[in-house]
Amino acid sequence: MPIVAVFEVQGMTQAQYEQSVEKVAGRPGPVKSPADWPVPGLISHTSAPTADGWLVVDVWESEEAFQQFGETIIPILQELGVSDAQPKIYPVFSMVTR
Repeated sequence: MPIVAVFEVQGMTQAQYEQSVEKVAGRPGPVKSPADWPVPGLISHTSAPTADGWLVVDVWESEEAFQQFGETIIPILQELGVSDAQPKIYPVFSMVTR
């Protein structure tokens, strides 16, 4: 069952987000296509600045796929000084894509 993972990370900067993306992708530059983000099970990824940090909203094929990604991203975030990245997880009820 697909899930939505919502990260609202107070204090996270755009620079920290960009560094985390580069470490996951294994190359410099922004994420512009699925090929730029080689993560199994990811359906969509959206990020945005907030008044006090950074927001990431992902849709995953399953909670298991998201948990597997967590084994990669959590150490990266800790390395970058982002220590409180606890997502809220929701089951997908409906999803519309183009």
